[in-house]
Amino acid sequence: MLGVTGSIAAYKAADLASKLTQAGAHVDVILTGAAERFISPLTFQSLTGRKAFTDKELWGGESHILHVGLGHAADLLLVAPCTANTLTKFAQGQANDLLSITVLAAQCPILIAPAMDVGMYEHPATQENVRVLKARGVHFAGPAEGRMASGLVGFGRMIEPVEILGHVRRVLGMRGQLAGKKIVITAGGSREAIDPVRYITNRSSGKQGYALAEAAIDAGADVTLISAPTALTPPVGANLRWAESAEEMLEAVLVESAGADVLIMAAAIADFRPTQVSDKKLKKRDGIPEITLEAAPDVLLAVASQSPSVSRPRVVVGFAAESRDLIENAAEKLKSKNLDLIVANDISAKDAGFDVENNRVTLLTADGEQEKLSLRSKFEVAEIILTRVSILLEKLEK
Repeated sequence: MLGVTGSIAAYKAADLASKLTQAGAHVDVILTGAAERFISPLTFQSLTGRKAFTDKELWGGESHILHVGLGHAADLLLVAPCTANTLTKFAQGQANDLLSITVLAAQCPILIAPAMDVGMYEHPATQENVRVLKARGVHFAGPAEGRMASGLVGFGRMIEPVEILGHVRRVLGMRGQLAGKKIVITAGGSREAIDPVRYITNRSSGKQGYALAEAAIDAGADVTLISAPTALTPPVGANLRWAESAEEMLEAVLVESAGADVLIMAAAIADFRPTQVSDKKLKKRDGIPEITLEAAPDVLLAVASQSPSVSRPRVVVGFAAESRDLIENAAEKLKSKNLDLIVANDISAKDAGFDVENNRVTLLTADGEQEKLSLRSKFEVAEIILTRVSILLEKLEK
């Protein structure tokens, strides 16, 4: 359910309705009378393929049950944009239009994306309304800082639809199969410095790790994402920690995974690093440098070497990116690193693996099971991995 109120940001609600629909949601829209001055119900009906409701329906033949039906049928009631006036109505329990009545009747989580001028948002009355609603369990997405329609700059802008979509996923996932579980996920390709401007890295984009973080949040987990530098946008709800080198990854993983339920090592961490790092840029005029390599820290081995007394994660998942003897090498890594599950993928494939949207992997468990997955999106792969993780946790809890 999407409620739209009378703000210039209502035009963004059309994009939001479209994105929600494309994501597979059935989107029913309620527009306030003020919202209709900015955007028409027909716009939303065209984007969602479903009827958009206005206050006219409140006084129709089904007025005594419409708001109850809408409020009870929804899995989530999202109000975006939400003006200061509507926020006040919600906080005070007013019920003088279809949207406010539906909010009172709703039996699902409520998510609000505020949109108002900076002075209005910062006013003590508005801040008190936000506090009251949060105390009742209402969720908030934003607002963001930026330029307003008035020309002023500050907090009050509605966040962008793609970010709101992330908040929707986060709230809907709170009761998922991994609710209450702490999951640490690494992602991306590490960088080992040669000098201040050059480094050794690999082709990992971080897409599979970020997909795993999103899928874990969708399943209700408390997610810490330890990421190497990447251009990807972290999922809404992830606790982000940057780690550039293998040494930084090691430190971050040991700290963040202590006491965690699950550690998923999707990052492509360097096996080797330069023995010496120049503090100045190497110049061409000085000739071709000789770079000697040494072993980089083995993060998974360090985790495997931990004793139970230091709160080693209950389930540890590794990845094996191989160009030959895929299953044999993955099985050896599974055993030597004391893993519960390993995800093996053939990096020689052109349509899967590094820096593409799809993956083709084989899952191997410590008890000898194997599951070969056909080519599919990295998010679909992530969902299957998280389902396996959930099963492993259930076995430990029996």
